[in-house]
Amino acid sequence: MNTTITAQPGTPFIDIEREFNAPPALVHRAWTEADLVKQWLGPRDTKMGVFDYDARTGGGYRYVHLGDDGQEYAFRGVFHTVTPERIIQTFEFEGWPDQVSVETMTFEDLGDGRTRVRSRSVFPSVEARDGMVESGMEHGVVESYERLDEVLAKAA
Repeated sequence: MNTTITAQPGTPFIDIEREFNAPPALVHRAWTEADLVKQWLGPRDTKMGVFDYDARTGGGYRYVHLGDDGQEYAFRGVFHTVTPERIIQTFEFEGWPDQVSVETMTFEDLGDGRTRVRSRSVFPSVEARDGMVESGMEHGVVESYERLDEVLAKAA
């Protein structure tokens, strides 16, 4: 499946869209259950380190990806809304403090056991958004979603 990442010049948004061969309830579980999240979130050359993940309205998260090169990448945020159809959360890379984005993910039932996930990240400035794009986030998103395909296939 193709992952579409759109970052229109001059806007503080990143939009991501991807279809998965799994029903919405299973895709949502993979996004909200800590044991499943650990299996797919992040590029293949990282391992999930410190992990705190409470995916409920008002919950929070913090995790650290450990790279093969020994580098640590820490992220944190707060879940503002968690429903079967939508997750709204903040997202902050601790390496760029005070650059918090707001992310909205929606889970659309396509029928035939398939789900479309759409996400929109809203950054505090165009410069902050550009920094995220230039950080190599596309590689991490694409590999994470490939890994999520594998987790969903095992869980089905």
